[in-house]
Amino acid sequence: MSTFKSFEEIEAWQKARSLSNRIFEVTVKGSFARDFELKDQINGSSGSVMDNIAEGYERGGTREFIQFLSIAKGSAGETRSQLYRALDRNHIAKDVHDELQIEVLKIGKQLSTLISYLKSSTLRGVKYK
Repeated sequence: MSTFKSFEEIEAWQKARSLSNRIFEVTVKGSFARDFELKDQINGSSGSVMDNIAEGYERGGTREFIQFLSIAKGSAGETRSQLYRALDRNHIAKDVHDELQIEVLKIGKQLSTLISYLKSSTLRGVKYK
């Protein structure tokens, strides 16, 4: 945690923010805009990725940060699954689906790497200093 001065510096958070905005852009168009349940779910899960990174960081403890990064990773998986539903319902084109899936997978890998790093480090968090 000492390597970051704010959650905004975390690349996974930056990419999650970008993904969340991109998801929103596709959900306000065409038939996707009328599938209210899926639209709300995918906007919620994609936003949850960035929000959980931020919340975990702000708690100030490495264990809590790891826990929230794990939740963020789960939300990334949920977003991936919802992208398949959007594709299956013809709300998004295959190329858009594939592009978004690649982004979500990159974020998930970054989160896994950060979790592994934190688990193996001796950092305890700023609230323990």
